[in-house]
Amino acid sequence: MSEAENFARLMRELKERAGLSYGALARRLHTSTSTLHRYCNGEALPAEFAVVDRFARACGATQGEAVDLHRAWLLADARRRAGAAAVPVPEPVAVPEPVPEPEPTVVVGPEPEPGPVARGAWYRRRAAVVAAAGVTAGAVAVALLAASGPGPGAPHAGGSTGTRTGAGASAGASAPTSAGSGSAPAPAATGAPEPTPPAGSAGSAGSAGSAGATVPAPAQPSASPPASAPGRDPVAPLKAAVRSHVWTAGCDHAYLSERGPGAVPPPPVEADAPAWATAQRAVHAGSQIVEVTLHGTGGGAVVLEDLEVRVAARRKPPAWNVYQMSQGCGGGLTPAAFAVNLDAPRPLARPVAGNDGGGTLPAPAFPLRVSAAEPAVLRVEAATTGCDCDWYLDLRWTGPAGSGTLRIDDGGRPLRTSAAAGRPVYGYAPEQGRWAR
Repeated sequence: MSEAENFARLMRELKERAGLSYGALARRLHTSTSTLHRYCNGEALPAEFAVVDRFARACGATQGEAVDLHRAWLLADARRRAGAAAVPVPEPVAVPEPVPEPEPTVVVGPEPEPGPVARGAWYRRRAAVVAAAGVTAGAVAVALLAASGPGPGAPHAGGSTGTRTGAGASAGASAPTSAGSGSAPAPAATGAPEPTPPAGSAGSAGSAGSAGATVPAPAQPSASPPASAPGRDPVAPLKAAVRSHVWTAGCDHAYLSERGPGAVPPPPVEADAPAWATAQRAVHAGSQIVEVTLHGTGGGAVVLEDLEVRVAARRKPPAWNVYQMSQGCGGGLTPAAFAVNLDAPRPLARPVAGNDGGGTLPAPAFPLRVSAAEPAVLRVEAATTGCDCDWYLDLRWTGPAGSGTLRIDDGGRPLRTSAAAGRPVYGYAPEQGRWAR
């Protein structure tokens, strides 16, 4: 039985025991009935940990059953990411062809800039505001997993590891992004006269120059972590898979893009957000949620000691348009997690308690213990109201072979989040088939 089939079997058993219909469960999970049916049949896998946690609570799962369901999801999700990264690319076959006649050279002019944003009626959105302080259902899984024994196997999460003296770039094997190898923390650049090209999130491929134009940022090379050497920290016995496009409640998020509303396609679903944001050269607007799945790679346990926030660069926020991904959504779950204020002189990852239908979810706290059979999910929400920030996280760890730091970034590049106050805000109107204000 595959990991996905095992996860679907556990979901069906909990649903049948609870005696709840697909419709009733779907309303509690804030999803459609057909989507929940696909989860239980093994045809699809939830993209977010919070859905699994809400399902276990709605079905009245015991602590042990919730741990088994969470572990099965982590294994299935890791297998899905590994399979997506392992698709082979066929080699082109050289076929001899006659030499063609020389053709005249065609000079292609620059693509015209999008026109000015038209002023229209303010887009009316439902006034449901999702709490911005919530950042991890994964903290609940950490507490549950730490109380249980080893599971049937270890997930294979794409992502390279590193130390404080590592190579600085990473090889990402997961579909969203993966954690890179760590290097010495870079000092923050606060007063540069010329904005530096941002190496932002997976949805950011360019930066705002002095004239407002977008300059594509070159991709940084990937490298494997160096082997241990005398005088250096040992290689981290951890693997990490990083999702940098996590939406609040799976539906609410906003992006900044320099393109006009007529040139921007409709909003995607959360799973397609990285590709959509990359195509639009979009930047996370106002806040960004990062979810990190960690598990050990050796036989022993690894202790996660602390999470440090590093701001690599601060720039003036670009004067781009804001595109809301939904008309407003929300639910009874506010995940507990680590909140980061990027505007602070020395940002900290601050544990924040959550809420689930009136019940308090305890705030996450270090130290945490992970191993090959006991993964952990960390959820971090960073927010800014005053800068276009490049940032990353340093996770300090201690294991059987020593201690070191694991760099958590966006495939070897810093994460990027920009303030969006005072920018034109657009929401998508399905009945009109266009973006409107």
